[in-house]
Amino acid sequence: MEKEMEGALVEEEMNEQQEEEKQDMNNNQRCKGGLITMPFIIGNEALAKMASVGLSPNMIVYLIGDYRLRVVKATKIMFFWFAATNFAPLFGAFLADSYLGRFLAIAFGSIITFLGMALLWLTAMIAEARPSPLSHESATAPQLALLITCFALISIGGGGIFCSLAFGADQLNNNNNKKERVLESFISWYIASQAVSVVFSLTAIVYIQDRYGWKLGFGVPAALMLLSTVFFFLLSHRYVKHKPHKSLLTSFAQVIVVAFKNRKLQLPPTTHHPILYHHNKDSTLVAPSHKLRFLNKACIVTNNNNNSSWSVCTIEQVEELKAIIKVIPLWSSGFMLSISSSQSSFFLLQAKTMNRHITSNFQIPAGSFPVFIMISVFITAGVYDRLIIPLASKLRGKPVRISAKNRMGIGLFFCFLDLVVSAVVENIRRRKAIREGYIDNPEAILDMSAMWLIPHNVLNGIAEAFNAIGQSEFYYTEFPRSMSSIAAALFSFGSAIGNLLASLIFSIVDDITSKEGKQSWVSDNINKGHYDKYYWVLAIMSAVNMVYYLVCNWAYGPTIEDAAGNRVHEEEEK
Repeated sequence: MEKEMEGALVEEEMNEQQEEEKQDMNNNQRCKGGLITMPFIIGNEALAKMASVGLSPNMIVYLIGDYRLRVVKATKIMFFWFAATNFAPLFGAFLADSYLGRFLAIAFGSIITFLGMALLWLTAMIAEARPSPLSHESATAPQLALLITCFALISIGGGGIFCSLAFGADQLNNNNNKKERVLESFISWYIASQAVSVVFSLTAIVYIQDRYGWKLGFGVPAALMLLSTVFFFLLSHRYVKHKPHKSLLTSFAQVIVVAFKNRKLQLPPTTHHPILYHHNKDSTLVAPSHKLRFLNKACIVTNNNNNSSWSVCTIEQVEELKAIIKVIPLWSSGFMLSISSSQSSFFLLQAKTMNRHITSNFQIPAGSFPVFIMISVFITAGVYDRLIIPLASKLRGKPVRISAKNRMGIGLFFCFLDLVVSAVVENIRRRKAIREGYIDNPEAILDMSAMWLIPHNVLNGIAEAFNAIGQSEFYYTEFPRSMSSIAAALFSFGSAIGNLLASLIFSIVDDITSKEGKQSWVSDNINKGHYDKYYWVLAIMSAVNMVYYLVCNWAYGPTIEDAAGNRVHEEEEK
């Protein structure tokens, strides 16, 4: 009897201890996260953006001048660097979701990015890392390998830092009734900080590079990246660190593998057989949709199925993959916008040959002209939201809204106009260079204002404002909520493919136009080349892409947004 009482007392003490431990864990969890972590997360991303964006505008000048690379080779390196930078967020999101968790992804990303920028700074500090100033030979293989390693580290690290927005959302207390308002405020500050960082990079850092050289020009971004890394780790003990879970990319792979394994199975005669399909508990889906029916075989329940996700998938997994496949045609129409935006190196070479003076003592750095793109994006987004839509609604007497899918098309139209204007301006600039006798001197400053480049920047910004923002909104509204991380990375992945296509198009144009000893359209000498004709090729491709978009738009059919609008319209008529 005494032993039983002692056992009961011990068990009661153990239960009390477990309850206390659970209570302590809950208290610790409540103490973590919150608003106090937001400045450190936003600061990390803003400083990292400031450092990385400040490197790209003048990089083509560094490659051509200090590494003595031909314009063609230097441009290809830039295209591949842009592609790697845009592809990295998808890879970073996959690692964060599946293996590392978002905290470690950002932590490793920050450290790796700093290492890349520190190495890049060393290429400017150490003379042996670059070709000798007394030699006319281009960079050696080891020197190029070191430079490309810097670019690779910066791109890989950026993929980890990309998880900052999702990591910031993790810090909000689920029990806080004001969570949605706080989340909206966090996103607003996050986007605003990125915009300020980009503007600072395109003005201050580019100015430092032009005025004081590469040693300080690369040293400042490296110092900013070090500050970004330290800033992130300062409050690491307060962050909410969720454990990694299964990635959507893994889920997509499972659907494809299981559907292939079950390819010989016959689909049920009707979709109204919930017993035959595997789905999540409390799921509202009882059967997969009719579209892409061959994927439905991945969620058929058979006697050979076990509980493994590689043996049978849920209806939800199948429908998520179908959502991705369905948007691919429209998504691919956005490649052209990335191809157009990738030509920034050529616009910098143009700007360096033009009069950039605002006053007699100050001139705009050639690498700072992209700031007009950012200004155009801000103004376009503001005018659309605050002026065009309210005015149209007032004129029609009912709410008017351009769908995200249609805004994508408007952006592609402005992309076409941008390339046409770029071709015309370059034709004028080249003819003026020839008239002034500078055909053999591509570094001569022409009697032509660089303000001629502003229309290109404005049109490019309008195209970005409509297409890029439209794409992001389109994915978020069309995809299930579980696919928000994919929606965030899809535009970036499309930009990466666009960068690779830009490199391919550039190489083809160079190979074809330089045959039989002819002067290449994309010659190292911008005055001897025909960059205007190169822009016309891109403009024609952009026009064809617009037709392709219209076909994809028609084939996609009504969106979720359109269906909701039609229901509202029908109710109003009743």
